[in-house]
Formats: sequence, C-alpha cells, structure tokens
Amino acid sequence: MGDSQSWAAAPAAAERARSVLATAWSCAVTANGGREEFVGAHTVDDDGRVALRVPEDSALLTAALCAPRGEPSAVLEFADVAPVPVRHRVRARLWLAGWFTPEGDRLAFRATRIVLAPPSGAVVVDLDDFAQARPDPLAAAEARLLTHLADAHPDAVERLTRLVPPDVLHGAVRVQPLAVDRHGLTLRVERARAHGDVRLPFHAPADDVGRLTERVHVLLGQATAAACPRALQRQRADGDR
Repeated sequence: MGDSQSWAAAPAAAERARSVLATAWSCAVTANGGREEFVGAHTVDDDGRVALRVPEDSALLTAALCAPRGEPSAVLEFADVAPVPVRHRVRARLWLAGWFTPEGDRLAFRATRIVLAPPSGAVVVDLDDFAQARPDPLAAAEARLLTHLADAHPDAVERLTRLVPPDVLHGAVRVQPLAVDRHGLTLRVERARAHGDVRLPFHAPADDVGRLTERVHVLLGQATAAACPRALQRQRADGDR
C-alpha cells in the first residue's frame, strides 16, 4: 500500500481477527461439554484455518476420534493481551465456532462462525473476509515496539498526550501505549478509578517498522507544536504538592 490519504483509520474486523490469531500463544477449547487450555499448540494456515496438536490423553482428541463423522462441535477462544502492563490488559477476545477433524497427528478446525469482541462491542466476522484478510504487518513486532516505547521513551509518550483532548486527560494518573497497527497508535489513559483509550491515527499507513518510525516522528512533531493540555498541567501541579 502506498502513502496516500485513501485508507481507513483503523483495521477492519477481519484484519484485526487475523492479527489476534497470528499473535496469540495460547487458546482455550470448549468441546463435548469440557474445556481445555493449550499453550503453543496451534498453527494457522494462510487462509486462517487453525490446526491443533493435542496430547494423546486429551479428552478433545478422544471426542474428535469417536464423534459421528469425526466432526465434534467446538469453540476456540483466543485473547489479545496488551504487551505493556495496563489495567484490563485483554484488548479483545476472538471466538471461532466450528468442527474438528483428525488429520494425521493434529486436529484441523473448520470455522463456521467467527466473533471478535473488543471493548467497543462484539462483531461477527464474515468468513470469506476472514479467509482473505492478512494479519496487520506490524502484528509480529507490536509487543517489542510497544514495550520499547513505554520503557525507553516515556518522555515521548508524555509528549504524545498533547494530541489528546484535555477532557480525556482529566484526572489522568498514567498514560501508556496500548496498541499499534499500520493505521495508528492507541494510548491507554488511566484515572484513579477508571480508564479510557484514545487513538492517534497516522497520516498514512505504516506497512513496516521503518515507515512506523517515520509516522511516529510525525506525531511527535505535531505534539511538539501543540500546547500542553491544561488537564495534564493541573495533574502535574497536584502531584508536585
């Protein structure tokens, strides 16, 4: 994708779902009335199909082998967890409902319904859109990028708050980078008893880390030119007393 203004300011549901699936390290499987947790056991094909390696003594494997037509109904659950320590670190949950079929030493999963549930509300993801979508190009590097920003450049995070509306910062006690994708950077604003998120869109997509660096520098330049939010100034003053 080139640098143009004809693009969405946020990832589509199918793209975000594929990103969650691509980066999740574990999944929970509910099938045949039971629930099992698997860590580092799933792989994902290019079209989004999931394959799961399970122990020989797994109840899930037994259900798959013994079920009529070899296709027990099941639900896979994946969590999208923020890499930076913040309140309520689960940014979204992804559910895939469908059937398992034994294929050699693994269980292949065919999804018939996909639901993505970010804090803004659950959405049903179109199966064809999901199969054709690709994970965000920054998804694999997101954890490293955000932890580096939070740990090594807290001054940059503070400067970026100048782009946040003052009413959003009212009562803020901490601001941390929550998420980044090719479309923008999201900050988590924590207050004493609540929190909120604010998205800072890039002026053009960042399809690799090099372009992301340039996009963030543009945001920092805009923040430098902006006035320091009064709400944050008051918060600092209160903390200095």
